[in-house]
Amino acid sequence: MYSLDATDARILLARDSSLDSPLVELSNRLGLSRNTVHARLKRLRRTGALGSPSATLSPSSLERPLIAFVTLSVSQQLIDSVYEAIAGIPEVIEAHTTTGEADLMLRVIARDTVDLHRITQSIQLAPGVQRSSTCVATTEVISYRMSPLLDQLATGN
Repeated sequence: MYSLDATDARILLARDSSLDSPLVELSNRLGLSRNTVHARLKRLRRTGALGSPSATLSPSSLERPLIAFVTLSVSQQLIDSVYEAIAGIPEVIEAHTTTGEADLMLRVIARDTVDLHRITQSIQLAPGVQRSSTCVATTEVISYRMSPLLDQLATGN
């Protein structure tokens, strides 16, 4: 895995603050050459440090304002089948293995509670799912963010 340095952090912060800025404008603002900024962004994408722009889309923009977290307990012998099944459900936008009572935590988006019910039924039908629990998010208090950590890296604090 590629580790970001202070220059990478500065580039990402500048890019985040003005997504529509051309590369030349970013490089001028940072005091770096256009080629340096381009090469670093390319490396960040190639190494997976910089994800897809669609990862920052608002679920509401896809007409799916309801966010829920679904935990799953699964049969360990069928874990790969569970992974495959949940990967085939477009509304499952994240999945993580976890410690504790549940084996997986999924982040799911839905149009409404009826749609959420349909999605959770699909998840529960996956071979290997033994138990599930769903928690509906009511208010987002802190949006997904990396800028505070990028600030620390960029400034050395």
